[in-house]
Amino acid sequence: MVPQAARSRPKSAARLAAEPASARVAYLVLGMHRSGTSAVTQLLGLAGAQLPAHVMPGDEHNAKGYFEPWRIALFNDERLRAAGGAWDDVFGFPFRPLAADDEASWRARAEALFAEEYAKVATPLLKDPRVTVLLPLWRHVFEAAGLTLRCVIPVRHPLAVAGSLARRDGFPPQKSVLLWAAYMLAAEAYTRDLPRVFVDYDALLSDWRGEVARIEAAHGATLPSLSAEAAEAIDAFLSPELRHNEGEGELEKLGWTGALAAEAYAWFKTAAQGGAPDPAALARAAAALETRRAEMEPLVSTTTRDLDALRLELRETRGRLESQLADTHAAWTRELAELEVFYRAIDKAEHELDVAILKS
Repeated sequence: MVPQAARSRPKSAARLAAEPASARVAYLVLGMHRSGTSAVTQLLGLAGAQLPAHVMPGDEHNAKGYFEPWRIALFNDERLRAAGGAWDDVFGFPFRPLAADDEASWRARAEALFAEEYAKVATPLLKDPRVTVLLPLWRHVFEAAGLTLRCVIPVRHPLAVAGSLARRDGFPPQKSVLLWAAYMLAAEAYTRDLPRVFVDYDALLSDWRGEVARIEAAHGATLPSLSAEAAEAIDAFLSPELRHNEGEGELEKLGWTGALAAEAYAWFKTAAQGGAPDPAALARAAAALETRRAEMEPLVSTTTRDLDALRLELRETRGRLESQLADTHAAWTRELAELEVFYRAIDKAEHELDVAILKS
């Protein structure tokens, strides 16, 4: 049976004509942490886009996996710290460039890392929310690799994201919704000239085929390989249990942070429903964020930043060890399989020898 998404695929010759037939295509999943980026990435992966070999394993906060290239995630954390930020810096937008020579060095490192992780991948799939706020850097990397980009940006209610971050990191809701706004503003601002689509997270869980049709229409191209088998696998993992921390409550109750996030969320919700919201709303939100940054950044304690850096280093170490353990387990599994084949061959040879002796 052909999946519904495949039957209803759009035909956009204009977009396809703009891309060289031989162009190597990369899918970028951008947006805020805990906003559905993992679910979107798994869907795209099952539909034919390809992750690198080294991805961050799941844990108690995301049992089905994060699908983030852990080496790229560590690099991004280092680059954020180099500019005095971190992944949870609520003022991480706009992008903070370094001195020209330093920026060139980071860019060269990123190019080498991407080449190592995706060298043999035909259709790269990259999901690390940190790329969102570092996209001005990564755009140079993608251009150097000759990639045609297609962006998918999930939209989830900021209070749902706040609930998830409260459980995982202990963040207060005011911090989480402001962090959500910074990431989402970055995702929108840095992709205006790229093929992109905003995907409603709840709509994805209830009707992923409809959202795939929207993704393909926005990109002007079908997903690489959305087969009937892939559709069955997507049905299996996009279960209602993924809808944790639904967006309950009013953002306005959180004061100015909630009001800023509410205005931005209204824009993204409309965009994810196929509408054409007024860009002035995002301009106001970005201006408000910049005003608060100028007021509050001098008050941020360096001790707090140091503690944040230590927490990040602990998480990085854990991710590195878990990934190394997964690689070791995979290597052992391969060796055991090879030994099993070897011993089976020995058993077969012994049996054949016994038969030959009996016949003689």
